[in-house]
Amino acid sequence: MRPHLPLNALRAFEASARHLSFTRAAHELNVTQAAVSQQVRALEERLGVTLFRRLPRGLGVTDEGRALLPVLSDAFGRIEAVLKQFDGGHFHEVLTVGVVGTFAVGWLMPRLKDFRQTHPFVELRLFTHNNLVDPASEGLDYAIRFGAGIWATHNTRLLDAPLAALCAPDIARRLKTPADLAREVLLRSYRADDWTDWFAAANLQPWTMNGPVFDSSRLMVEAAVQGAGVALAPPSMFVRELQAGLLVRAFDIEVTTGSYWLTWLKSRRRSPGMRLFQEWLLTQAGHAG
Repeated sequence: MRPHLPLNALRAFEASARHLSFTRAAHELNVTQAAVSQQVRALEERLGVTLFRRLPRGLGVTDEGRALLPVLSDAFGRIEAVLKQFDGGHFHEVLTVGVVGTFAVGWLMPRLKDFRQTHPFVELRLFTHNNLVDPASEGLDYAIRFGAGIWATHNTRLLDAPLAALCAPDIARRLKTPADLAREVLLRSYRADDWTDWFAAANLQPWTMNGPVFDSSRLMVEAAVQGAGVALAPPSMFVRELQAGLLVRAFDIEVTTGSYWLTWLKSRRRSPGMRLFQEWLLTQAGHAG
């Protein structure tokens, strides 16, 4: 078995190979040029290979040295990145989360201050999506999605979000029964069956709709606030608009077509920051429910 190689010698070689100079490597490592040269020579003797060609002006890396350099550079880079996470005596972690836009604005944003105060050493990086997300290619630690929770990932339900008919107050005043919606523009989401399911809950026969289709419930409800029609959306995601009187629930009828879920890749081993974020989300969702 090969004896353990001294870390200082590996560091001396890596720095010298990057700079092609023992002198510049010594300056980076805060040691003498002679110490770097001796460490590299000792490493060559332990490995039984020549890592550098000593040239009149600088160094040339041999084939053996070129094979070793990227491995060491990657290893030292990763060590440095992890050590930086302990600055200030605390473990710091960056957490990348993709969030469906309606949930991000309507539920998560009002609670982020609490997460920051509770877990100041976990840095969140949030990206919105319209429920079409690929955690692997987008490099996400977590994705928060709306649906039935049947994706090929780990899926933890956060909260249900029943849909209700929402509209501006002026429109609500002329709606006496659900059947009155036949005279209104019905705003639609990309989920084609939402209104059909709501009609069934209201004991209505569905009719042909030609209102605009939105890829985001947030945009659809903004159109409803502007008086463009009646939206079918989760009131729990639009509490501020409802409290401000910009939006009104036309009827008490609700229909559940899905829930919000926290998802992550099955191949992804959860980090401490991921566990903290999940525990916090579930606690907040419990309080909300």
